[in-house]
Amino acid sequence: MTEEINNCIQVLKKGGLILYPTDTVWGIGCDATNEIAVQKVYALKNRDDKKALICLVAHQAMLERHVAQVPDVAYDIMDLATKPTTIIFDDPRGIAKNLVADDHTLAIRVASDIFCQRMIQKFGKPIVSTSANISGEPTPQNFKSISVKILKGVDYVVTLPLENKNTLPSSIIKLSNDGQVKVIRE
Repeated sequence: MTEEINNCIQVLKKGGLILYPTDTVWGIGCDATNEIAVQKVYALKNRDDKKALICLVAHQAMLERHVAQVPDVAYDIMDLATKPTTIIFDDPRGIAKNLVADDHTLAIRVASDIFCQRMIQKFGKPIVSTSANISGEPTPQNFKSISVKILKGVDYVVTLPLENKNTLPSSIIKLSNDGQVKVIRE
């Protein structure tokens, strides 16, 4: 696992793209603070950059560094969630501008997968996590379902493990600083 993490970090530091198993589905990742790397993800997915991408952080302290205000209810949601849960926060900071939605929000998930946690912790910055598919196509349920275009479009493919434990996308909840809570995806 250490070698895979080091290989990913080398690619991320150079602004490259990785294909990696997340705590949900296989993901395309990059340095979430690098606008050029983020643009590469949008281009590879043929996705409009108005459709925001999810970021992964290693732990709550990293989350707090990249969100101006983490509502108290966010900690309850993270602690009580029975599956990976992405939360959309107001007022992100220290993130590539092209990751931030027009309403000045950002979708962030604290990674629950050990590989992801260790990689992000060692990298020291959030990474993008978006499903490994072309926009509009189905989310791949396993490594074998990932299209050749995606496989050839990334700079590094993680080879361990080849199957995810969870093949479903995360739940998504939007928390506004004014106290509003909205379920976007169950």
